[in-house]
Amino acid sequence: MIDLNRLIQSFEQTASDVLESFAEILVGKSESLRDGTEYSPVKLPRDLAAHRNAQTEWWYYTGHCATQTAQEFGFELVFFKRRTDLDKFNLVPLRLFGNPLYFAHFAITDITKGKFSYAHRKSANGLMDFPAAASEERFFIQIGDWSARESFDYHILRASMDDLTFEATLKPLKPAVLNGRNQDGISFKDVGQASRYFSYTRMQVEGFLNEAGKAIPFSGSAWMDREFGTWTPTEKQKGWDWFSIQLEDNSELMCYQLRDSQNNVSEYSCGTWIPNNTGAYHFLSNEDFTIEVLDFWKSPQTNAKYPSGWRIKVPKFYIDLEIHPFLKNQELDTRGTTMIVYWEGACKVTGTPSNGKAYVELVGYDRSHESPNLAYFLMGNEFVRKP
Repeated sequence: MIDLNRLIQSFEQTASDVLESFAEILVGKSESLRDGTEYSPVKLPRDLAAHRNAQTEWWYYTGHCATQTAQEFGFELVFFKRRTDLDKFNLVPLRLFGNPLYFAHFAITDITKGKFSYAHRKSANGLMDFPAAASEERFFIQIGDWSARESFDYHILRASMDDLTFEATLKPLKPAVLNGRNQDGISFKDVGQASRYFSYTRMQVEGFLNEAGKAIPFSGSAWMDREFGTWTPTEKQKGWDWFSIQLEDNSELMCYQLRDSQNNVSEYSCGTWIPNNTGAYHFLSNEDFTIEVLDFWKSPQTNAKYPSGWRIKVPKFYIDLEIHPFLKNQELDTRGTTMIVYWEGACKVTGTPSNGKAYVELVGYDRSHESPNLAYFLMGNEFVRKP
């Protein structure tokens, strides 16, 4: 009697082997992307630059700004670099389509007008792609005319969508915070699975919004997260809720909860508290803080249901804060680039020790990335969505 399941498994393994051999002929053998530095402490300024053997790395900026005409807005600008040696799209080695792949997301939350707009790009440096690069010698990354770089300790950002161009210069007002239990930048996600992770938690922002030929000056405050490494997501990492909070008393709080497929919180969830005296910061374990959901919002575009209001308590530091989105709908559908749908948005903060503002990222409430569409991923290299 024929064992159909075994026959299918045998066919899939044969097909996988054939495709892998084909990939080796065309683009070379895959690498392990582990060079023995996976648990090495962060070193600055070296680790602002790209790393050849990091499977995943990102440079993540969010900020709260206002123009000279009192128009308030938040921004998100993030660049990703992904080595695809270990990735497959079903049975197809992803490095056949590019290695590395570059991605970027750019979003503006216009608080004054109540509008949310975003764009996202990808590039494999193919014939029809934006030119993309990430320097391993200094901090510089670009996809087309979007870029982030460092010059004399300033971070300089540029992005655009349709007729809007965003240009900003960011100056760190506090030293970088090395996240992780030992304050060395090693951030464990599970047993033997870690990234290197550091943050600039308060950056002064000045820049221009160029729209329809008119340059509008703005200023404000920003946050930068830098994370890189080679780690394997486990059952405990099916989603996360991440908070970057800047308070008016010049203190900051970062915390996140990793969730499994049943929405149970991982014991590897953690955070960092940065009091208002510069230079000091404190690691927060999962037991040190609580995150209570106060409300929910359902996306009319994807039907994903997201938390939409939170109360965060850190008793040992007398922290008790409420966080609420400025706009409910700050969802990004980036299935054409990074293949996920997520919510990331500007929020207001009230409570103790003071009021403030925050950015919140919610990943894993939409599960469409578990059945990705290869044609949708390959159909283009730039997407813009405006209200």
